[in-house]
Amino acid sequence: MKTVFPVCCGVDVHKNVIVATIAITDKSNITHYIVESFSTINVDLYRFRTWLLEHRCFNVCMESTGKYWIPVFNILEEAGINVLLTHPKYVRAIKGKKTDKKDSKWISDLFKFDMVRSSFIPPKDIRALRELGRNTDRFLLSGTFVVGRGKTRPRVKMLVRFKHRHINTDFRNN
Repeated sequence: MKTVFPVCCGVDVHKNVIVATIAITDKSNITHYIVESFSTINVDLYRFRTWLLEHRCFNVCMESTGKYWIPVFNILEEAGINVLLTHPKYVRAIKGKKTDKKDSKWISDLFKFDMVRSSFIPPKDIRALRELGRNTDRFLLSGTFVVGRGKTRPRVKMLVRFKHRHINTDFRNN
């Protein structure tokens, strides 16, 4: 098989820890692996990003595990690293004794040959609009404005100059 990404990283993401394996393939098609674990606190995520950049690794593939991938994705995206997010069913390893290190190595091997299906991640500005919509709904549903019940939601959205129908219309037309 042809190596598409000679230097890439496979990441196994969990709630409290991420395990990353950088796969470096030389000209004679021999791959060397560097494995490292990082906690999911911001300081360690920035240390992870620095570690990737030190090894000149600009292509990362990670499993989408719940919502734990989001901060990792955002920090890597800021640095201009190409991050491919994939569903766990596409990178499921062979049955047997599985460890986080084996999983991250397996992800890096699949990604090295471009054998991983990518999940769709909207552009940053669209993600920001979605988050704004979610936060607006949380704010409105929190019970902060009880008076007027049925009329409160549209009124508050108008006050914050935000209406879902305008944004939804724009998305459908593009």
